[in-house]
Amino acid sequence: MTKINKFGYAPEIKQNPFTGFMSFQHFRGDPIYSDCVVKPENNMCETENYEPYPVPEGVEEKGYEEGYYPEDVPVAYIRFLWKEFEPERGVYNYKFIEDILNKAKERDQVAIFRLMAHSTRWQDDVPEWLKSIVECPERPTGKRVKDSPTDPKFVELFLEAVKKFGERFDGADGLYAMDISLPGAWGEGHKLELFGDNILEVIVDVYTSVFKKTRLFGQVGRPELLRYANEKIMTGWRGDGFGDPLHIDTLYPPKIEKVKDMWKTVPVSFESYWWLGEWKRQGWDIDILIDRSLQWHLSSFNAKSLPVPFEWKDKVIAWVRKMGYHMQINSFEYPENAKAGDTVKLVANIENIGVAPMYTQIPLCVKLKNADAEYTFVCDEDLRKWLPGKHKGEICAVLPEDIASGEYEIQLGLKSDKFTAYFCTDAEYDGDFCKVGKIVIG
Repeated sequence: MTKINKFGYAPEIKQNPFTGFMSFQHFRGDPIYSDCVVKPENNMCETENYEPYPVPEGVEEKGYEEGYYPEDVPVAYIRFLWKEFEPERGVYNYKFIEDILNKAKERDQVAIFRLMAHSTRWQDDVPEWLKSIVECPERPTGKRVKDSPTDPKFVELFLEAVKKFGERFDGADGLYAMDISLPGAWGEGHKLELFGDNILEVIVDVYTSVFKKTRLFGQVGRPELLRYANEKIMTGWRGDGFGDPLHIDTLYPPKIEKVKDMWKTVPVSFESYWWLGEWKRQGWDIDILIDRSLQWHLSSFNAKSLPVPFEWKDKVIAWVRKMGYHMQINSFEYPENAKAGDTVKLVANIENIGVAPMYTQIPLCVKLKNADAEYTFVCDEDLRKWLPGKHKGEICAVLPEDIASGEYEIQLGLKSDKFTAYFCTDAEYDGDFCKVGKIVIG
């Protein structure tokens, strides 16, 4: 006889992999930066010291006293300079990267990297050795200069570093994704018309040729490049400057329209324009911004590890509970009795109540467990295809001939060798699995 147990909603017991707010130049458990006020008369950005990793000593980090920031951050977003990775021409600081990956793993995080040719300040310029090879823009003290060298040799030498990085770290444990870095400060694309589409395609060609195992992200500001990249390898997209009305209302919409269906197979990530405390001072409507981000199928958000106003805490918690994938167990169907050797049909009726699929396959698993033994069965479904909506996960579990008679608890989980995800369910959890029924075998 088949029994059906029904379940309701409750938030996940932990944040799911690859989703939610990210830590920026930090790792899980680190302090966050103190709040900053934008000063329009200031030629520098108030957070310039935070832009490249590692952050210098002395930066004030009292953010948790001044606001809220989610502490469960599965992704560490790390941006570092070319000169840190290649301090001398042809000499690569692999240990620098390994140390970052190790820190992320120690905090149970994965990393997204952006290798930046330079920032806007003289302290964060291109490697010194490059300046004897190509003409480089001056970056005077107290000024912000976004320009990259326009000599084709600049791109050629930067891409040599990208190749070396990819050869060493593509598929490295803990490296979730790599941003495609374009000319201009922070790798975000500035005066790209000076380089030409052919050069930009060469940049994409290098990234897609050396990163075969590590996910790529590209700028939505160049949707044609994203399409070009996706012809070669599945590439997610990110939008820098989220929150600013110019971006939200004018710049983003026509570009996102050109990549509007890509979210079904590749993730979407945004980075905050300024930070949320400044959003509030500017009078930007967070409800509108949250709604827009979810319409664009956001999975992860870089709020730059700066405090969220306390009065927006509940809004941000609700926002995170919609980002990416969220699997709710509506019901579970199973037979109450079976015999050794039987094929038992188990059916999980699950609804993805988030705004995106999971992108990285984390299998649906069923465990039969009692005090003496446990058996695990894996569903054949590819959960990466589970877009928002209702789904059915069926497992035909062949019970071993030598399975001991007795009552077994049926447990449901989302688990691979590397990652564990969680259901948003009111079912009781036992470790990483939740209890969905009982079966008597004998």
